[in-house]
Amino acid sequence: MKLKFKLLTVAAFVLASVNSQEISDTSFGKGLINFTAKDSSFSVKFAPRFQVRSISSWDHDGNQYGSPEHNFIVRRARLKFDGFAYSPKLKYKIELGLSNRDISGANQFNRNTPRYILDAVIMWNFSGNWELWAGQTKLPGNVERVVSSGNLQFINRSLLNSRFNIDRDLGIQLRHKTNLGGNFLMREKFAVSQGEGRNVTEGNEGGLQYTARLEFLPFGTFKSKGDYSQSDLKREEKPKLMVGFTYNYNQDAVRERGFAGDYMIRTDGTIYETDQTTIFADAMFKYNGFSFMGEYANRTADDEVATEADGVTPTGDIVLTGNALNLQVGYLFKNNYEIAARYTTVDYEAVTNTLPRKQFTLGASKYIVGHKLKVQSDISYSALDGNDENIMFRLGFDIHF
Repeated sequence: MKLKFKLLTVAAFVLASVNSQEISDTSFGKGLINFTAKDSSFSVKFAPRFQVRSISSWDHDGNQYGSPEHNFIVRRARLKFDGFAYSPKLKYKIELGLSNRDISGANQFNRNTPRYILDAVIMWNFSGNWELWAGQTKLPGNVERVVSSGNLQFINRSLLNSRFNIDRDLGIQLRHKTNLGGNFLMREKFAVSQGEGRNVTEGNEGGLQYTARLEFLPFGTFKSKGDYSQSDLKREEKPKLMVGFTYNYNQDAVRERGFAGDYMIRTDGTIYETDQTTIFADAMFKYNGFSFMGEYANRTADDEVATEADGVTPTGDIVLTGNALNLQVGYLFKNNYEIAARYTTVDYEAVTNTLPRKQFTLGASKYIVGHKLKVQSDISYSALDGNDENIMFRLGFDIHF
């Protein structure tokens, strides 16, 4: 509670200080505060946002669907600051989470404290098309994960992402882009990180994590970075395509999903370690209101079953391995209503003792001010190994200053 009070105090101080600064023209969706110092030595954009959700779920017991379960949540509530410091070539981003889902995950490796910090990263354009990133932020993983949660086509991301993404970590990233001729662009992204996810303070327990991603844009860049925003809100006048490939190697990983999940702690207090490899292939396509996103993910591990120090007795922890496919399409009408459909399948390695799942989702959205102010709903049908059916209906809104 004390930290939340301090965060609100900082925000109030920023609001109170704008009269002494040179404020640029702004409007809703472009930052609550957006100003540059008079000597142009730094800039700050402050953009709070939150999402509210209603979720109703029906389980099938083999004969009929039972009574629904209802849940109302503030899914995300965040304070975001970004801008440049000293030079426009040295940018920064700070994002803090305040909702229960944002800050959950306290354990002995983060001193049993809430995980308020989502992003704390600097980005230095040190030469030409080269950038060096340092700090905590998203790794260059599957496109769906790197798309901001405020720019989604459905109420939330797919099952593929929830099971196999590589999320945020603390480390460094090197990024570059190359023109291959005409409008054809290639982007290269490399990262070396701690390997245990965000807000870890006690470590490093295992080895490091290495990530490499290549992106190809044969028809040039998307409008307003639309390759990392779902739905074709800009109604691309010409077809635009991005195809990406990611390889991630987490050496001596100590958590069930590399960056997340339980630490695989043995009874003697030591931690089980195993190498984990995750690969992604994905694509984003947009043209005249139509959008498509496709993803494939695969995770393997040297030894999925964690064992005690004797190397034989199972601890009960199992690395989540397998593969998944996610396909989604949408069409945006000229009145800013959109309909979308998604199909996701997740298949696990037999050793995980987790049954495969398929999910079909239909969504409808009304974009009032693009992704910054919108109302969304979707309905999903899922089946576990062809049985244990479930229907879920979700409704919510986003507001992003």
